[in-house]
Amino acid sequence: MKHYDYIFTGSGLSALMTVYEMILSGKFDDKTILLLDENPKKSNDRTWCFWDNAALFDEIVSKNWDVALFADENFQRNLDLKPYQYKMVRGLDFYNLVFDLISKQKNIHFVNQKVLEFEDLGNECIVKTSSENYTCNKIFNSIYNPDLVKNQSKYPLLQQHFIGWFIKSKEAIFDKNTATFMDFSVEQRGNTRFMYVLPTSSTEALLEYTLFSKDLLSKEEYENEIQIYIKRLGISEYEIIEKEQGNIPMTSYNFWKHNTKNILNIGSVGGWTKASTGYTFKNTTKISKALIQFLEKDTSTALSVTDLRKFHKTDKFWFYDLLFLDVLYRRNDLGSKVFSALFKKGNPTLIFKFLDEETSFWEDLQVIWKCPKGLFVRALFGRVF
Repeated sequence: MKHYDYIFTGSGLSALMTVYEMILSGKFDDKTILLLDENPKKSNDRTWCFWDNAALFDEIVSKNWDVALFADENFQRNLDLKPYQYKMVRGLDFYNLVFDLISKQKNIHFVNQKVLEFEDLGNECIVKTSSENYTCNKIFNSIYNPDLVKNQSKYPLLQQHFIGWFIKSKEAIFDKNTATFMDFSVEQRGNTRFMYVLPTSSTEALLEYTLFSKDLLSKEEYENEIQIYIKRLGISEYEIIEKEQGNIPMTSYNFWKHNTKNILNIGSVGGWTKASTGYTFKNTTKISKALIQFLEKDTSTALSVTDLRKFHKTDKFWFYDLLFLDVLYRRNDLGSKVFSALFKKGNPTLIFKFLDEETSFWEDLQVIWKCPKGLFVRALFGRVF
């Protein structure tokens, strides 16, 4: 069996971002690294959006916006995002960037195989695929097992699920300088439902019908709602250039309890997704950098001695997200009300800073105070008592 220092089971965003940071650090050049995934990562299977006030991955940002529209059935507001911008990265562009860098590294290999199982044996780990077995010092696992969360009741689980159409219309209908961040004016039907509209020109945009809810819909229901929204915009003729769909788990479940000395769960299965919003890209860049700093103590030794169970830290933002999910899980019909209360008069810059988990406690209170107080006080008492 081939032996590696590090094996990544799954090569999604979290794995590729971590390997990317390993390469940039320059301190893992003598470590053998293997990425295993049944998906060859050669198609544009997703789009990531994030707000940023720096130049994060600007070389692959396909579009950015200085203004974001928030709306519900009663009002709409153009949010001036400065100093932030709302940015979009296509999945394929990110894959190509990272794999081009990987191809230049003699110590890093990608193998297109399906992982069947893996185990921490104490002194080393074993990974079994559909073709062969490997051993390693450390495993970074990003293969999500939904049963971990579904088979418990302490932490609520919502899904952020969506279908998106990238369309080109005959009419010049879109404002290419304004992204529709959340439009809750669509029928809520007892859930938290909204539209994203991300225009890349006056005739082209990505429209995503999105829900935060417990259960998924049929494909037809998502696409019917997109068609209704397109007609509402005044578009009579258009072509669908591309489609995408996704389902992101939103939970504050304590994934870290499944880590071992030599196996660290990363990505969604490691709790890297921002639980209250489902945003992954920005969170993953931060956590992967922190992970590399944590691992660097191993780079000067022949053997990996780091206990991966010591990496995770819980903070106040984890608790805030937990309360938010408690509210939305029990009253999924009130999601529009909660978000509208936040964005109707709130300071967009402060809200985004809060969602980036970079605010002081005083700033936290300024954001939280905008939310419906009764809902969150009941959630707080439910958790404390």
